[in-house]
Amino acid sequence: MLSENSPGKWGKMNVCQMLKHCDLVLQVALIKVELPHINILYKAIGILTKAEMYVFNNGIPRNMPTFQKLIVNFECDFDVSKANLLKTLEEFREACEKNSLPDYHRLFGNMTEKDWTFLEYKHLDHHLKQFNV
Repeated sequence: MLSENSPGKWGKMNVCQMLKHCDLVLQVALIKVELPHINILYKAIGILTKAEMYVFNNGIPRNMPTFQKLIVNFECDFDVSKANLLKTLEEFREACEKNSLPDYHRLFGNMTEKDWTFLEYKHLDHHLKQFNV
């Protein structure tokens, strides 16, 4: 099992778990979920991945490691997860309008508002396409 301080790999997840995962990832930008410190190798990979996504306008790489804290491997309620994700998306939109997003991400390094919106869009798009939603 991977430690809390290193990104882990996904097992199979269902649509409800994906919605909850996306909600948690957005909560990182809202400073409601704090990610653990990671080693320099993971940080370098994250910074390079962010740059690659901009250069090639591609999405989140398949099977990209994620933080244990963001893995949803428990049962959840679809309607509750959907409602919570929509609420968090609205909070994210409001944070963008107020320019109150953090200027740093533990994996992706220094962040601008453009970085947050680009990466959150790519992340949501990745998972919604994964489930054909």
